[in-house]
Amino acid sequence: MQNNTLYLQRLRQLLLMEYEAEKEEFRIQTEKMSLQRKIHRGICWYPVQTGKSYYNSLNQFVVEIINNGSRSEDIEHLFEYGKPVQFFSIEKDQASSRHRYQSFSSSVSYVDGIRMVVTLPSSQALLELQNMENLGVQLYFDETSYKSMFHALDDAINAKNNRLADLRAIFSGQQKLQKHTFNTMQFPWLNSTQEAAVNEVLWAKDVEVLHGPPGTGKTTTLVEAIYETLRRETQVLVCAQSNMAVDWISEKLVDHGIPVLRIGNPTRVNDKMLSYTYERRFENHPDYPELWSIRKAIRQIRENRKRDDSTYQKIARLRDRASEIEMNITAQLFDEARVVACTLVGAANKLLVRQKFSTLFIDEAAQALEPACWIAIRRASRVILAGDHQQLPPTVKCYEAMKQGLGKTLMQRIVENQQQAVTLLGVQYRMNEAIVKFSSDWFYGGKVESDASVKNRSVLDYEHPIIWIDGNEQTSLPKSGTMQGNVALDDADTLFKEEFIGENHGRINKAEAELVLQTLKDYIAKIGKERFLAERLDVGIISPYKVQMQYLRQQVRKREEFRPFRHAISVNTVDGFQGQERDIIMISLVRSNDKGEIGFLSDLRRMNVAMTRARMKLIIFGDKETLRHHAFYRKLIQYVEELNS
Repeated sequence: MQNNTLYLQRLRQLLLMEYEAEKEEFRIQTEKMSLQRKIHRGICWYPVQTGKSYYNSLNQFVVEIINNGSRSEDIEHLFEYGKPVQFFSIEKDQASSRHRYQSFSSSVSYVDGIRMVVTLPSSQALLELQNMENLGVQLYFDETSYKSMFHALDDAINAKNNRLADLRAIFSGQQKLQKHTFNTMQFPWLNSTQEAAVNEVLWAKDVEVLHGPPGTGKTTTLVEAIYETLRRETQVLVCAQSNMAVDWISEKLVDHGIPVLRIGNPTRVNDKMLSYTYERRFENHPDYPELWSIRKAIRQIRENRKRDDSTYQKIARLRDRASEIEMNITAQLFDEARVVACTLVGAANKLLVRQKFSTLFIDEAAQALEPACWIAIRRASRVILAGDHQQLPPTVKCYEAMKQGLGKTLMQRIVENQQQAVTLLGVQYRMNEAIVKFSSDWFYGGKVESDASVKNRSVLDYEHPIIWIDGNEQTSLPKSGTMQGNVALDDADTLFKEEFIGENHGRINKAEAELVLQTLKDYIAKIGKERFLAERLDVGIISPYKVQMQYLRQQVRKREEFRPFRHAISVNTVDGFQGQERDIIMISLVRSNDKGEIGFLSDLRRMNVAMTRARMKLIIFGDKETLRHHAFYRKLIQYVEELNS
């Protein structure tokens, strides 16, 4: 049990540390980091050109930005809706070049491939951009998100004698949970644990946690819980940490026939989801043409240099009419929506300022910082959280803030303080039983079982579903551009050691990467090319280390033997595979050193995510001697060896 206000005050201090750390990181990126490094990290486009400009339906002046620079598929940019950006030009002379940054602020409206739409403060700002040579754009420090989180925490800390104060006490375990007592409902299309979870959501008066381990149908259960809640309530708020997660749950709700109003633009720009955004629905409203005409008239009058009392009065009358139409359209759009969906930070949007909801659903709650959750909680009477705190945690950049507890999520706190509010989904539909068993035993107390439909699924009959390959145990090594084939075992000890590379001392193990690629080539040959393609099998290659991932990705794209299968082979970090699954998963752990150091491999939640992406076959590559120093890996190696004995 915690003192709830003291806890939140402490959380605010940690958030301030994170704020300062991220602000400093952006300063370094702006002042010290090389342009190529920024581009490579996905935080910068250069060079760019401006495209068409216009006023969007929200009366914001926007401009299209086209990326004419590196379009390498290896570079995954980090631009997305709502993020602030800053424009710059590079002034070159004979001796050197320097960056000149624009003073005005801009934000991303949406991104689609190499095209981005950015809001500008005025048409004058566009003229400045058009007059700049060697134009570029980079992500800027996101002050707005932090302000929203600080404001939400202050509201939660200062709340007295209201629902927000009650929820604050309940989350800390200082106040008992309240539940409804109506009869259990039957959902024959769900399994028993999913049915129990939906009923618990319906019974909850305060808070409920849907704990969904990998493959247990968390999204299916959450959608059903929202659907049943809407049979009792007029409207609910659905949030998640990222735009991508909001898109995913919104699509599922739309497929279920539920009217969704999406606040903010989707990450994946497609007509299906765009049609549910506030902006698109606003401009499709029958009254919008009149509003557009009034706004155009106001702009034309302002451009007229004659300014007198009659001009100001005319503008005032037009503004009043525009405001009336805008308010009526907005009210109608909210009245028609059964679900309002946005990111947690997006819940601070001015459109939601006066909106109140009986129920707030937070998806992927285990990846959300607690301060972000409070932004949305202020708008609701009860809270339903869905996620898995044994998978990926929130991103925290300040090590000291993380160490002192900023990474601890609201979901984790509720699991600790209100265990009776937690329902575990216990039947998984993704993995062969042998793949899920270790994860179930270590992370979920052995409570996750396999459905009969997937229990024995495999790529090849009679093969072991999990194998561990240690390069130091190989009698010969694969060929590559950097190594000669059939290297003697005595040389393997040196070849399979990790190396440092790059500005941030990223770790790479090229010998292990070559072993991954050779193993993949051999395994596809064993399956047979025709069968692999006919059955549309897919492969995921995962490495927790970005440099290793990038090397593997480059090699897969470069080598001719993988050409027929490239569409079926994905290479990414653990974070990049969150929420995904593949028939075959190969994990390159990289670490191999004499000290037994494993770094952030000791964050076992990431390993849980990596292993549980596999449906039928899991192949782990790693130096057993290095990894055995950690209890988890020692136990995992033992489990795999016993399985294969």
